[in-house]
Amino acid sequence: MKILQFPLNRICAFFVLGLLLYQKGFQPNALAIATTLLIGLGLLVFFHGFPKRFRAINGFGWAVCLTAITIGLSTAALHQDTNNAKHYLKQTEDQAAYIFKLNIKEKLKNTTKNERYIAVLEQINNRKSKGKIILNLKHPIENKVLPIGSHLIVSGHLYKNKQPFNPNQFDYCKYLENQQIYAQIYGSWSTLKILENNRSLWSKFSNFRTAIIDNLRRSDFNSKELAVMTALLLGQQQDIDPETLKDYQLAGAVHILSVSGLHVGFIMIFIGFILKPIPNTRSNGYLKLLLIILALWSYGILAGLSPSVVRSVTMFSFVAIGQHWRRNVNIYHSLLVSIMLILLWKPSFLFDVGFQLSYLALFFILWLQPLLTDFWHPKNKIIGYFWDILTVSFAAQLGTLPLSIYYFHQFPGLFFITNIIVLPVLSIVMVVGLLAVIVACFGAVPQFIIIPLEMMINWQNKCIEWVANMDAFVFKNIGFTTEMLWIAYILISCFVLWLYKPTYLRTVAAMISVIILQVVVIHNKFKTENAQELIVYHLKKTSMISERKNNNVTVYGNDSIQNNIANNPTLQSYLTANFAKLTQRQNLKNLYYFKSKKILLIDSNAIAPPKIHPDIVVMINSPKLNLERYLSTCKPKQIVADGSNYKSYIRLWRTTCHKAKIPFHYTNEKGFYKI
Repeated sequence: MKILQFPLNRICAFFVLGLLLYQKGFQPNALAIATTLLIGLGLLVFFHGFPKRFRAINGFGWAVCLTAITIGLSTAALHQDTNNAKHYLKQTEDQAAYIFKLNIKEKLKNTTKNERYIAVLEQINNRKSKGKIILNLKHPIENKVLPIGSHLIVSGHLYKNKQPFNPNQFDYCKYLENQQIYAQIYGSWSTLKILENNRSLWSKFSNFRTAIIDNLRRSDFNSKELAVMTALLLGQQQDIDPETLKDYQLAGAVHILSVSGLHVGFIMIFIGFILKPIPNTRSNGYLKLLLIILALWSYGILAGLSPSVVRSVTMFSFVAIGQHWRRNVNIYHSLLVSIMLILLWKPSFLFDVGFQLSYLALFFILWLQPLLTDFWHPKNKIIGYFWDILTVSFAAQLGTLPLSIYYFHQFPGLFFITNIIVLPVLSIVMVVGLLAVIVACFGAVPQFIIIPLEMMINWQNKCIEWVANMDAFVFKNIGFTTEMLWIAYILISCFVLWLYKPTYLRTVAAMISVIILQVVVIHNKFKTENAQELIVYHLKKTSMISERKNNNVTVYGNDSIQNNIANNPTLQSYLTANFAKLTQRQNLKNLYYFKSKKILLIDSNAIAPPKIHPDIVVMINSPKLNLERYLSTCKPKQIVADGSNYKSYIRLWRTTCHKAKIPFHYTNEKGFYKI
């Protein structure tokens, strides 16, 4: 295998490096980027004209690297919305009220309180504005949904994204910022006025998709099965209930709920089958190619153009072009070109988990699966079919395993059983489901299509649920650091290269990667066993404190905390990220001693003994305490208030602490407090 020797591979790698550098904070101004780009292009021309003289220093190669990095930086800068002088971050204040004019672009999954949309701002208080934002509207009495492309005016408050309030939580702020979303609007339907509906291609496809789903719903399609089918074929996961989604995750089958290469490949085969009666003349060949590409991209837009959809449609477009010219398409070249084209169009996809997992899975299927199939060639076609499923599943799972554990901290041990059971049925579901979608384009779907489709999806869901309920084979709460992630991929790559050609150097490289991984694990264990910290968490209407000594954690909380500690995501995230274990559970107490510091907890009883002079005071459950008098008497060094206190009390305490020149830490603003 000479994948690493592909010139496109190096160009793509340095282009991606440019995007990463910009995202990590290396953001030179436009003049510096333009100057560097011109220098890189000039060096390319110079070294290309004198290849022999400068061959020893590989000047042309270094010029290509410099140019690729600069193109990555310039692409990221051009797509950075906050560089626009009219971006709403430069025009607004946090938690302030405004009148917004915006355009609805995408429907998101609802919360218990709000309908949610992604919108593009056009005006704020009649002043031109730019930028993507999330619109939250309180659920109306009647079931209302805004059409995609709607222009509207709404009054509401703007809340800028905040960092996680508790340690080691999923950073939703960073996730939104990677999508160029920096704030959310909270309004209501009573303050909303719809002006017009945009007639763009995107809005037409989105509303057409909504009409298809409405026709399927009116056809007496069971809601649970309909939610799975719309995810399978139309890329819409908003209506899937949390329990079903969790079952698919635990069974290792959540990938089939996202439109990807499997679905787009089927669409391409289906379109090719329909166009087969057309004679294979030169002009008809171009017509077929055009129709196939139009069909693929139309389906991609209909499915929402998620990262996996864009990747799949781009890849199969290259395949269709290669088939038309009757040439063997180098799939690795197609893979690299599709990455660059997609990231040139939308560089934020690079930081999307689905994009990363999709490309890793495809790469390892192309790279590792042929090697696995060479180990055994079953003569029986049925056994060969299932052997292919196993090898594809294993290659994809191995390629995405480190990244999946890094993001989700779990691993489905029975993924191969899930794929053997589900994939044969899924192909039938795709055929019948596609027929149902085509019929739904024109009206209600007849029952002779709905009934078998419901039965197959229901059977698929039952199989997924059966696998997911085998808890012993679902490995959860696996700690995995960034260093472990990179070393794991180096280790896997070394062993795959060794399997292709077991030379001495590759054997040494594989063994060294194993040793490095062990060193990293030992280092993390050493840090864990020499750590001590006390944390006051931010929780709404309740309080929780944890004390960690080495890898042993003691949790202090009320009865509701103690009874649901296994399902407490805040605590479980902390334990997993720090390779720690819960050893004790205790009720909250009023006095703690930690690292030679005295910590007094004052609750709703407002008990504050004057003889105790604490270093830190933690206020919970809104105690009715004369704080000014207490501060003058006991003079603590720090006041901490968690999320269980009334906001009116917080305002008074902050003012009092400011007058007394004592630091005040409110967890709803600054996040958790750590000693």
